[in-house]
Amino acid sequence: MSNPPDPAVADPTTTQNASTEKVGIPSVQTDNGPSVPPPNEMEEAAAAVATESSTAAATETITIATPAAADTVEPAADVSSSAAEQEPNTTVKTPFTAPLPVSQPSECAPLTADQEIKCASVLTAVSAWTTVPTTSAKNAPTVPITDEERLFLTRECLLRYLRATKWNVADAQKRLLGTLTWRREYGVLEHTPEYIGVENETGKQVILGYDNACRPCLYLLPQHQNTPRTERQVQHLVFMLERMIDLMVPGQETLSLLVNFKNSGNSSPNIAQGRHVLSILQNHYPERLGRAFVINVPWAVWGFFKIITPFIDPLTREKMKFNEDLRQHVPPAQLTSAFGGDVDFQYDHAIYWPTLVEVAGARRAEYTERWVKGGKRIGEYEGYLKGRGDKSLSEVEGAQQAASLPDSTEKIPETVPAVEALKISAE
Repeated sequence: MSNPPDPAVADPTTTQNASTEKVGIPSVQTDNGPSVPPPNEMEEAAAAVATESSTAAATETITIATPAAADTVEPAADVSSSAAEQEPNTTVKTPFTAPLPVSQPSECAPLTADQEIKCASVLTAVSAWTTVPTTSAKNAPTVPITDEERLFLTRECLLRYLRATKWNVADAQKRLLGTLTWRREYGVLEHTPEYIGVENETGKQVILGYDNACRPCLYLLPQHQNTPRTERQVQHLVFMLERMIDLMVPGQETLSLLVNFKNSGNSSPNIAQGRHVLSILQNHYPERLGRAFVINVPWAVWGFFKIITPFIDPLTREKMKFNEDLRQHVPPAQLTSAFGGDVDFQYDHAIYWPTLVEVAGARRAEYTERWVKGGKRIGEYEGYLKGRGDKSLSEVEGAQQAASLPDSTEKIPETVPAVEALKISAE
């Protein structure tokens, strides 16, 4: 990542017409010596949502990937190209069907023996959960864990929380239970497309295509704000994050954020709302950001970034890119012209929104169907659920037994309520 100009000489009004607009970017001095851009993955989403509350309405664009038939999804590299590539002179108003063949997910590093043991330990613990609190309040009542919550607890999910807690087993279990409780309390599954759709009538958040690593791209356009500041604005972001997860291809667990502050005004984002968004993203969507690209940042927003920065994990800053040529990160055939790409995308809410909902819903239905077919197992493999052709957890265990190999999964103890299990673990 190139070094930004010194804040003493940077001119935020200076732009140059290239594939993307360039602006002077102020820096923040770190303890490590060299100056680096201040925000990170969560700052940017928080700033974008908060800034939306202060800007004027407009129209925007979104695009997504279509579902393949259950159990027949091919690897991303084999999927056909997008409509934009097939008809380069056509205005795009509907979601893309898949990443381009040139895009490839990165290979995941294999787990160490110690990491495998810790993952098995978390799996054993969460498999024993029978109830989950209804709220985060102390001594809140509990109700039985649902199938949707069991489906949430995939092997890769457990690993994301372990990585986020630096492989602390007890902390990972606590945070997983906290997220299940938050999803209930916040009503994540109750936010219907009709309820959220009002927020996106101008296309201020757009899911469009995939980057070079097959990450789905979420465009945040604060200048297209169309509603007053309410909790529904935050719920809108959560709804879009959930749809991006539905649309992730096999082998990819992360997403890309693309934020353009052009014409968003110089009003400062709301700090309280920004902190609220930041808390949700860090606590309940850990290890989901792959890259964040930001362009045209006004000085007022930089001030917001500086305030938020102390609350961010410094490691995530490496994922931020400022005013770069986005054609180097996202195939031009899946990048909007507003960000330097070749896609002439026009947001038409009546066309785009129902298509997005239908496509994401179909993907989710196929994902769920495979989970049921695999035995409704906690700790199921996402590669299997996404239709890559991987074996299910039950099939892997069956193969191990058939080959007389030692089972790496510890025997699951008698089920106990999740809260009681955590108390026992803490003792």
